[in-house]
Amino acid sequence: MTPKLAIQIMLWLITLVTLFHLAILGKIIPYEITWGGRLKNDSEMYVFETISIMFNIFLGLVLLIKGERLPTFIPMKLVNIILWAFLILFGLNTIGNIFAKTLFEKILAIVTLSFSYLIFIIFRNARNENTTKPKLH
Repeated sequence: MTPKLAIQIMLWLITLVTLFHLAILGKIIPYEITWGGRLKNDSEMYVFETISIMFNIFLGLVLLIKGERLPTFIPMKLVNIILWAFLILFGLNTIGNIFAKTLFEKILAIVTLSFSYLIFIIFRNARNENTTKPKLH
């Protein structure tokens, strides 16, 4: 799998996840099945879901920069640091989802594990491309 394909898959998954969070905000999906069953009221749900949507949009923007679909307005080194942070976050989130109270959250471990794997692919293949490209003098 190429880094570009991994980025494209992640962007589609982020879109679906963002729609999921919007459905929770719109009370189409009950918030009790998310966040490990720990949310106690609507106010907490609004805060957590808004933050989650913002994180997803931010990750999408970072991936668009990494995939060269947006102008690089931040250094690529910072883009890579942010992606490493997300890789760690998704890895920890996968562990948390596995031990969540609800079956739904346990199933979401597949999504977070997929995100971790796709970011790993982006880094692994990008590194391989950088070492195999001929240098122009």
